[in-house]
This record gives sequence, C-alpha cells and structure tokens, in this order.
Amino acid sequence: MSTPVPASDGPDGRPEVPPPPGGAPLRVNPARRAAAATAPVHLPIVDETSAGGLVLRAESERPEEFSAAVLLRRNRTGRLEWCLPKGHLEGRETPQEAAIREIREETGIRGSIQAELGVIDYWFTGEDRRVHKVVHHYLLRAEGGHLTVENDPDGEAEDALWVRVDELAERLSYPNEQRLAAAALDLLVSSRNLRDALRADAFPTERPDLP
Repeated sequence: MSTPVPASDGPDGRPEVPPPPGGAPLRVNPARRAAAATAPVHLPIVDETSAGGLVLRAESERPEEFSAAVLLRRNRTGRLEWCLPKGHLEGRETPQEAAIREIREETGIRGSIQAELGVIDYWFTGEDRRVHKVVHHYLLRAEGGHLTVENDPDGEAEDALWVRVDELAERLSYPNEQRLAAAALDLLVSSRNLRDALRADAFPTERPDLP
C-alpha cells in the first residue's frame, strides 16, 4: 500500500492537495476554509403555526358555482402574487379561531368553518434560525362583511378579489395553495351537503357591503 503524500503549498502559496488517481490537483481557498471553521454548527429550530383558508360564497347567477376571497400581494422582488388569507395564531387561539380571525382581518369577510381543507408543512431558514412552519387550512362559508384589505393589520395586501373556485388553481401563485384549491373543488363536487351548506343564505357576489 502506498504512503499518503502530505499536502504542500502550490506556486501561488495556496495549499495544494495531492491529486487523486487520474484527477487534477484540488486547491483549497483559505478564506472559505476559515469561514467554514467559524460557522455555527447548527441553527436553533423554531416551530410556527398559522391558519387560514378559503372563504366561499355562492355565485348569485350560478348557484352551482362558488367564489373564494383571494389576496394580491407584492413579494420582495416586486412581483404580484395571488395567495390565500392566513396568519399566525395569537395567544391561546385554536387554528380554527385563528383562521376565522385572519380571514376577517385580511379580506373583511366574516366566515364560519364548514370543513377541514388540508395542512401545509414546510421548512425555511432565516439569518439566525430554522423555522418549521405548519399552516392549517379550512373551507369557510361567507356570512357577511365587505371585501377589502383596508383593515389588514400588516398592510401587506394590495387588493382582495372574488375568484371562482374552478379558476383558483390557475390564479394562485404557490403550488401548495394550488393543490388546496384543487382539494376544495373536489370537496364541492363530491359533497352535496357541503354545497347546500354554502348556498344557505347565500350572499350576492358584488363587491359592496354584505348584510
């Protein structure tokens, strides 16, 4: 067995690692190696829970069809995005309570939960932490209010629009929310009881105030 050859400095003064059989010399950047040595081994993990969903109302002219309140927001690059209303749980709220509150704050529409829609679970990394995010989504019936973003406490949305459920998957910007929209459409198609519940005391689809 051959004896390993120790690394030596190359002609430019950088450490030069002996080449593997049939390979080329590997150079190590001292600055990158120093940064790696001082980097934290791991970031603290933080759990976050949010809730929201689709608040639906029957189309007055087409009682078999339904529309959902959708937000339009600008992302950090300035691109306009279509997304569902949602937000963090506050205090000792349940996900159901938070969904109703967040939808009311962000869209102006009061709603009551009719069905569970799905949970989105993902990770992202900030400057000083890794975040495990869980978002509960529900399907709600619109029961009153006025479609507006003026009362959004975060002021992130530019507008709110009614979009037919069968068009949502094409409009929403995020694949996870597109899948939720498809799940909502499947529920509406398969459940007459749900359709009847959503049509009960149905409101008109105009933008002005609801009763």
